[in-house]
Amino acid sequence: MSNKATLGVIIGNRDFFPDRLVSESRTDIIALFDKLNITPIMLTGADSKLGGVETFKDAQKCADLFRKYQDEITGILVLLPNFGDEKGVADTIKLSGLNVPVLIQAYPDDLNKMDVARRRDSWCGKISVCNNLYQYGIKYTLTNNHVIHPSAPEFTADLLNFVAVCRVVKGLRKVRIGAVGARPGAFNTVRYSEKILQRNGISVTTVDLSEILGNANKLTKDHAEVKAHLDKIMAYTPIGKTPDEALIQIAKLDVVLNHFMEENALDATAIQCWTSLQKNYGCNVCTSMSMMSENMLPSACEVDVTGTLTMYAMQLASGSPSALVDWNNNYADDENKCVLFHCGNWAKSFLPDIEISTAPILGTSVGEENTYGALSGRTPASPLTFGRISTDDPKGIIKAYFGEGVLTDDALNTFGNRAVAQIPDLQGLMQYVCRNGFEHHVVMNASKTAGILKEALGNYMGWEIHNHG
Repeated sequence: MSNKATLGVIIGNRDFFPDRLVSESRTDIIALFDKLNITPIMLTGADSKLGGVETFKDAQKCADLFRKYQDEITGILVLLPNFGDEKGVADTIKLSGLNVPVLIQAYPDDLNKMDVARRRDSWCGKISVCNNLYQYGIKYTLTNNHVIHPSAPEFTADLLNFVAVCRVVKGLRKVRIGAVGARPGAFNTVRYSEKILQRNGISVTTVDLSEILGNANKLTKDHAEVKAHLDKIMAYTPIGKTPDEALIQIAKLDVVLNHFMEENALDATAIQCWTSLQKNYGCNVCTSMSMMSENMLPSACEVDVTGTLTMYAMQLASGSPSALVDWNNNYADDENKCVLFHCGNWAKSFLPDIEISTAPILGTSVGEENTYGALSGRTPASPLTFGRISTDDPKGIIKAYFGEGVLTDDALNTFGNRAVAQIPDLQGLMQYVCRNGFEHHVVMNASKTAGILKEALGNYMGWEIHNHG
């Protein structure tokens, strides 16, 4: 996923500070944006004094400019090369009507340049700007250091994290999820509130599994799309001992699922993956789900709609695929390690030894020969962000937890998609998950993005967030 973004830029100014501080700030940020492939939308020297925002008229001009590019702007960066005018900043954002994340930067003073000609007072000005934004009800993000120069590596990290926050917020406010079939009857754990999701801009489109299977059964192995999808499957993963008939069934199902997604402009899916599929169609849908997730169209098992929502959020934060997993087993007697597992639909990015196989546990009830399409593979050592979004219906809210750890190469002799996770205070985390009624499903992503998710979902989406550790 590209870091390409468009940010509105407000350069705050006060007239009794040196003008060159504003012009230097403009030069600094244009150079940094060019390096990071970010497009700035900002006033020029022809619009206001040095392109800064100080007066109400400046705020009006900047707001008009932002409205002109409202479909492109995903966030706003406020630069304070000096104390700045807090009303000018707040008025600009209010008048623009943009409901996007806002990052506040302030320049540091140089102890050797505290004379009238070079003094900034941005440390103090930032507090005033934030105070005004708070009064106006405008949400904002802070840099890790109260003052930081745009040329500092720490600010580059702050800015890239902010771009990711903007990406998450924009994506979640308009995400469309497909729910394919009813949840498995025995899985109350994946129940959720469509109405709470919709109130937060998250739309769910449903389809009966019988429609999907009926349309798949109308296709034959000679159909052009079936052949094309079969080729994609063969190119995606080794097929192991999978019979030709099962591969054709998998390909036909893949065609129909892709049609459903395209016709409804869906960003993600949650699918009834057992047991009707195996009993009435004769294969697993895991391969198709893995391919979708790998292509940044996350797909979750067991019609876990808020699970796939979590996958999508974490994908937006990191720019890499996510996987829905079970908090499944202890790892020997290590209190900070556990086994993550699922039958076999994780994105290929997690499975260097990927292969189409069967689902032995499910096969005990539906016949293992009807479970081809499940993937086998072990996830190697990597960074780990884990998390879960859930609707809490009694409270009428959306809640979530996120944290970080690592995936390890510890020995694990079992089947399916599997990994070993090492998480600080894992026992405390399990206490939190159980006491707060979260699902047994959790999402993993090979990144360190818990802070981005907390900021995006807690500060801007207004959800109840627990940050583990």
